[in-house]
Amino acid sequence: MRIRMSWIALFCLLIFSWAVGSPPEDPYWSLIQEAGMSEDHGGADVVVVFDSTFVDVRESGLSYNDFHVLTKVLTPRGALRLKALTYGYDPLSADVEVKDLRIYRKNGSVETVPLDRVLDMTAPARGIYWGARQKMVAVGRLEPGDAVKVKVFRKGFTYALLDEEDEDARYIPPMRGHFYDIVPFWSDAPVLVKSYIVSMPADKPLQYKFYHSEVACELWFEGDRHVYRWTKKDIEPFRREPNMVSHWDVAPKLLVSTAPDWESKSSWFYGVNEDYGSFEVTPEIQAKVDALVRDCRTDMERISVLTHWVAEEIRYSGLTMGPGEGYTLHKGAMDFRDRCGVCKDKAGMLITMLRAAGYYAVPTMTMAGSRIDPIPADHFNHCVVALKKDDGSFMLLDPTWVPGVRELWSSAEQQQNYLIGDPEGIGLRETPVSPAENHYFRVRGQSKLLADGTLEGSFSVEAEGQTDARLRRGFTRGRKTRWASTLAAWVHDLSPLTEVLDVSHGDPYDLSKPMHITVRYRIPRYAVVGSSEIFFTPLLARHVLSDRGTNYYLYMNLDLGERQYGFRTRCSKLMDFRETVVLPRGYTVRELPVFERTDGSWASFSGGYNVEGNRLVFEERCALKKRVYEPSDYPSFVDAVRGVKRAQEEPVVLKKR
Repeated sequence: MRIRMSWIALFCLLIFSWAVGSPPEDPYWSLIQEAGMSEDHGGADVVVVFDSTFVDVRESGLSYNDFHVLTKVLTPRGALRLKALTYGYDPLSADVEVKDLRIYRKNGSVETVPLDRVLDMTAPARGIYWGARQKMVAVGRLEPGDAVKVKVFRKGFTYALLDEEDEDARYIPPMRGHFYDIVPFWSDAPVLVKSYIVSMPADKPLQYKFYHSEVACELWFEGDRHVYRWTKKDIEPFRREPNMVSHWDVAPKLLVSTAPDWESKSSWFYGVNEDYGSFEVTPEIQAKVDALVRDCRTDMERISVLTHWVAEEIRYSGLTMGPGEGYTLHKGAMDFRDRCGVCKDKAGMLITMLRAAGYYAVPTMTMAGSRIDPIPADHFNHCVVALKKDDGSFMLLDPTWVPGVRELWSSAEQQQNYLIGDPEGIGLRETPVSPAENHYFRVRGQSKLLADGTLEGSFSVEAEGQTDARLRRGFTRGRKTRWASTLAAWVHDLSPLTEVLDVSHGDPYDLSKPMHITVRYRIPRYAVVGSSEIFFTPLLARHVLSDRGTNYYLYMNLDLGERQYGFRTRCSKLMDFRETVVLPRGYTVRELPVFERTDGSWASFSGGYNVEGNRLVFEERCALKKRVYEPSDYPSFVDAVRGVKRAQEEPVVLKKR
């Protein structure tokens, strides 16, 4: 069964026919007229009159999808938005066909766009060159009041597995016989009605859940098939908040799946790769592993050496498909030969090498950037490694995210769901919070303020974990000849008059110890000098090296009041600063800033000044204790970060004796 017309349009057609006794020339005009204009939709550029999807699922899990969408142009900007339509697909696992495209002009005419305008183009690519394509069609000039109606047919799924002889076999989902989908019911434009219909074989029970809103759901029987329909009306544009969690975590969405649970997916994922022989150890790989671990004395040394070898020596570049993509990881021999690949290639290479070293390791799927829900509908975009320890627990390793990182598992992936491939089946898990102390940014300084406002001194920076990695990138992503200028730029952000007298730093390519930097400087006219007063802020209070890369939290929007959605930073982090300033002869402290201590469950700040003779001591400590925060965490997070900002902005006042 195929539904070629949206249910609401068909409904309107039937009602009109019943009322007047004969069908109208076109049932869509009334829908377009009733959709209103921009002022009826809060100034929107377009309005989606209806968005209907019908999915015909076969016994094999192969799905045929019919999309039927009618969109009305409300403003000139909306006309530009609809001037061309694009539909992406992977030819190894999906096919897309534009079946019908019509323009309803506001003057009452209807234009059918010739389908020979549809172009099949290579999709833009960066880092992964697997032959993705896109169907594109130029709609042409539109005016406010016009509408575009398009019907598109699609079969297949997102990822390919292995080649099959049958023409349609490559479109069958990897987990043969099962169907799953994740359907967004949000939009950046108003939608009057959206429907999603699935026709399933009756012997395939379908579990589903709708998140973050209400939806009308129906089920009826048609012979040996069950038909499900979800409908939602008057969908308002989804409003973003700065630094918010993924739309997939908070916006209305539908999850459907015939898979019984994540445990069955786990065991299937394990079996697919073992059956294919993804981790077979060749003599060449064995010889390389033996050479790498020859001088290692402990398990952790061996694991670290192998993880970082794969991280650094297997370039992230998807140049070849090999025999197939998706959940089947390429064989280690291919990855070892090519020395490049994507996350699953790097993970597969590490698993192969760990097994060659005598360890038990298996592939693991995860989702970087958003949550995975209990309904086992696929929502994975990343592959990592789970190594089983002697006590039966698993250690996660990620050779994709740890080049130039002292960690073996990137803590930028904390609070992230993952699924281990295991023969017995393991349920969905979540990576734990990484303590802020594991990612410290520690700065110690000594300086001397002269009576003419010149500040002379030095400071030393040491970092660890993800903060260490961010600091190293300032070096490793540029040429060595530019390292000195990179450091100078960091310091010159505090004052363009800064004179860098001496710099020393660790080797950014040496991951055996935390990164450190020491800078000796002189800054003329640093302080504001009056007839009897001096105004200045200690250098470390102003947060040295505070670019977006190393201290992103300083650039976040803190003026939202209340948050509706959760938010995230790059990683948990501890900032720990201490500076001793020798005051100029003949001056005493007249006024010191006072900072309020905050101590929330997931963010804290403390800081202040002490006077010790002719020395002023500044101390500050700010802890951001996780990566993903709930809306209720926002007030304490803001208080902590604003404490840092107040320390940056509020000066110390000295006076002449």
